[in-house]
Amino acid sequence: MIDLRSDTVTLPTPEMRAAMASAEVGDDVLGEDPTVLALERQVAEMLGKEAALFVPSGTMGNQLGVRVHCQPGDEFLCDSQCHIYHYEQAAYAQLFGVATQPIDTPHGLPTIAQLAPRVRGSDFHHARTKLLCLENTHNRKGGVVLDDDGVAEVCAWAAEAGLARHLDGARLWNASAATGRSPAELAQHFDTVSVCFSKGLGAPVGSALVGPQRLIDEARRVRKALGGGVRQMGILAAGALHALEHHFPRLHEDHEKAEVFRAMLDDAPHLTVERPDAQLTNLVFFAIDPAWGTAGEFAKEAGEQGVAMFALDPTRVRAVMHRDLTLDQVQEAGRVLQSLVGSR
Repeated sequence: MIDLRSDTVTLPTPEMRAAMASAEVGDDVLGEDPTVLALERQVAEMLGKEAALFVPSGTMGNQLGVRVHCQPGDEFLCDSQCHIYHYEQAAYAQLFGVATQPIDTPHGLPTIAQLAPRVRGSDFHHARTKLLCLENTHNRKGGVVLDDDGVAEVCAWAAEAGLARHLDGARLWNASAATGRSPAELAQHFDTVSVCFSKGLGAPVGSALVGPQRLIDEARRVRKALGGGVRQMGILAAGALHALEHHFPRLHEDHEKAEVFRAMLDDAPHLTVERPDAQLTNLVFFAIDPAWGTAGEFAKEAGEQGVAMFALDPTRVRAVMHRDLTLDQVQEAGRVLQSLVGSR
């Protein structure tokens, strides 16, 4: 099976497994795991922030990011297709009593004109708007890199409006690889940033939240309440450290595979490859002509022929390039899809 469902399906390499097996560990809940501490120092430095907190999942990292800025009855602004709003079960409401105002945007980045009328709080009938959340790269908008000038402008406005800024940077590493800008440059406009090690970087588990020490201290407290305090977590942190050193420098290869795949699908009937007017990365989205069938039918038949993908809605399919795919596999997957759409 050629698995294009996600960059989370990657397996740890033998070298990563060896690093994890030999990791020096301690009790991280007591702040004594040297490998976790090393990872947190490195990630904080890479993103230009004061401190970092290692957490089991990206969802936990994002929810901690919301919680350290918002109290029950507060709300945050975000894009209507972002991961925090779309894929995290409204955990901010379930766990913390926080609300949200989602905004429809073309490429995942709301404009000041869209945001300004949404800020509330002076009227006691309303929730208090406390936070702006962005996502970079933006998954459901096509894996696009947010325009950095636009991010800077929106975040500067948010700061003046009294809003904190949190970035879901699960694939910020991909944004860095695509643009040549350092993770710190891409993170500079935000108070807190979450990054993931188990997507493009290929670690088996883990994310981190970075920001000022006082907010990370608060996040550590909330992590405990969520059951995220893990004892000898250095075994997991060692995988993330290995990924940063050995896999991050090769992320551009996944973007190159994606371009090969897009080019092959351009020649396929009944398929329309999405090419947003933004920097693309390792995610490939394409639409299925309704005359052929639904996206669900297409993904099912592709799976039966050895190519696994997800249908996102009745017309769109997502294919994700990752480090466990060879170029030959990418090309074979493209040929399978060309044959499949040509069969009707």
